Amino acid sequence: MTNRTSKKLDGDQHRAMTDYIGYEALTQAAMRGVVREALKRAKANGGLPGDHHFYITFRSKAPGVRMADYLVERFPVDMTIVVQHQFWDLEVHDGHFEIILKFSGVPQHLFVPYAAITRFVDPSVNFGLTFEAQEKDAAVISPASELEETHDEADAAPTSDAGTVVNLDAFRRK
Repeated sequence: MTNRTSKKLDGDQHRAMTDYIGYEALTQAAMRGVVREALKRAKANGGLPGDHHFYITFRSKAPGVRMADYLVERFPVDMTIVVQHQFWDLEVHDGHFEIILKFSGVPQHLFVPYAAITRFVDPSVNFGLTFEAQEKDAAVISPASELEETHDEADAAPTSDAGTVVNLDAFRRK
């Protein structure tokens, strides 16, 4: 009887497994919850405590993202924002956050659903999250030092906005 059970288990291990619980989707949602809670703490404290600061990369044309048309034209694939000293009216909701940042000295309102976020980094504590495309329904958690992906030219910060949009390569350990 033990041999029969053993053979059955061996056969089952070779079959494709179906995840009826949806662990990848649950993981992705939990990680987006970390981003939401970090933003909530920034709002509750009237700013980020200590040396904490966030680099948030999101798909600029993802469903629900709202920002000025000229910003979408300038950053057609994705955009990285810095949440550190100069941000205003941060609002944190269950499905999105809103923030005002200055671009070339002009305040702009951004509306970013958490589902649009592809990367979240707090380099002050070497913490980072990388999200796979929403349609893939998967997520990967990585320390900030391991975020070694290449970026489009859109990620590079223009000289006039160096304090607002930043290429993360400058903050990675090689």
